[in-house]
Amino acid sequence: MTTQPSPPGAERTDGSSVQIGALVPLTRPGWVEAGQHLLAGLELAVREVNDAGGIVGRPLELVVRDTAADPQRAAAAVDDLARLGVTVAGEYHSVVARSAAARADALGLPFLCSSAVLDAPTEQPTQWVARLSPPQSRGWQVYADYLLTAGHSRIAVAAQPSVYWAAGTRILRDHLAPRGSTVTELDMSAFDATAICDATAVCDELVDNRATALLLLVGHPEPAVSIVKSVRRDQRLAEIMIGAPAGQPEFAEWATLLGDDSAAVPFLRYLPERLTPVGVRVETALREQLAAAPSFVAFEGYDTVTVLADLLRSNGADRARTAESWPRVAVEGTRGQIRFSRVPGISVWQWAGTPIQVVDRDPAEPDSFRILHAG
Repeated sequence: MTTQPSPPGAERTDGSSVQIGALVPLTRPGWVEAGQHLLAGLELAVREVNDAGGIVGRPLELVVRDTAADPQRAAAAVDDLARLGVTVAGEYHSVVARSAAARADALGLPFLCSSAVLDAPTEQPTQWVARLSPPQSRGWQVYADYLLTAGHSRIAVAAQPSVYWAAGTRILRDHLAPRGSTVTELDMSAFDATAICDATAVCDELVDNRATALLLLVGHPEPAVSIVKSVRRDQRLAEIMIGAPAGQPEFAEWATLLGDDSAAVPFLRYLPERLTPVGVRVETALREQLAAAPSFVAFEGYDTVTVLADLLRSNGADRARTAESWPRVAVEGTRGQIRFSRVPGISVWQWAGTPIQVVDRDPAEPDSFRILHAG
């Protein structure tokens, strides 16, 4: 059962259902395809919980709020959901999730973050927030290790201004510099990648820096798509590797917009080499629901509801008991057993066992993915 986005305060809570508030980017400038996959996973898990009898006999219901990748909108949605007395889940964009997490912490509202990765979603350690996706430092260090094993020592990053992109650049530089690699930042705020002259200037900088790898720390579809097209058609850069650690190539829109140029762009994906038996079954159901291969984000959505349903069966709507129960979670998810712990440097309860892969689209078959590295 899903309540689609509606004006704040429109829902009525008469005790007939148990509700989970879902924060999802469903409109631009949010990454809509990621939001759709996240919501598909959330919805599938809710249906399965209800088919199995609900939460102690009561149906589970999603109350969906579209964040549109807007941190202020997300914080307002958390306020609204707190008035409804529901636990909060979801969100894909890291900066948006940070805003939601800070507000949930201030209100004393349990929030299970599905996908965002910033190491510190809250300024101080909190008991109210837990997270399924790995911290950015862990995932991007795995990506840096891949760059080293692939022989790249001169890395350029095309970066837009953002806390998330800045953190990514810092993680890469801190991990690669002691190993003899350089990381050169190209400030994309100074360029219009869709303009021919500016695209040429970006390519000139890559040539001047003798970069062997270019990482896209920019928005999708633009300017990421335009940068890829410009670099691919510049013969001086025929040997350069283009990478996208944040996962832009995961979704079908990437392949649609770039065609053959969509392949061989390594990115981070949070899946194991083999899904659990639960994951195999869920993959089939998600593929039917989405009419496409499910991304790792869809599995994150499913696992989110699986965890919260387990907590709701044990604790009901009691916020304090739910927050106290994060360290006691032991749930079989689609990608492994989910347990939360305190991880040094991370301000929230963290699933420390999240699987991490570096993958790309196969040039011989762009709809298929190759696993290049795991960590």
